[in-house]
Amino acid sequence: MPTVTEDELFERAVEARQRAYARYSHFRVGAVIEDESGVIHVGCNVENAAYPVGICAEAGAISAMRVAGGTRIRRIAVVGGLADGPETVCAPCGACRQRIAEFSDATTRILLRDGAGNVQRFDLSSLLPAAFGPVNVLPLSSAPE
Repeated sequence: MPTVTEDELFERAVEARQRAYARYSHFRVGAVIEDESGVIHVGCNVENAAYPVGICAEAGAISAMRVAGGTRIRRIAVVGGLADGPETVCAPCGACRQRIAEFSDATTRILLRDGAGNVQRFDLSSLLPAAFGPVNVLPLSSAPE
């Protein structure tokens, strides 16, 4: 059972977005994960002068979840947009869709919101059909975490 409302998830995502380090693109992203126990974890994008080595907000939130002991994503809310602009719908990049898939199941919800407050709700299969997952690496899938 969710412990916070969607609005509260998005409030936390907006707070995380404000802390993003987007010195080069000026595109700030905040992500909030609610794990299987209802614990909330946040992340923001962090860019780097060596451009491709930045960290996506979703990756940061997943890392925070794992550090705190969470293992599954119940819901993830993502907001993004130019630093001084309104939120725009900011779907996870392909790499983050794969990262989300690693810690998701059929009940995981991906929530995106624009500046007008319109929310788009997805399950993982609609964002990453035929995802590569643990079943694709059978010898490794039985290994402990």
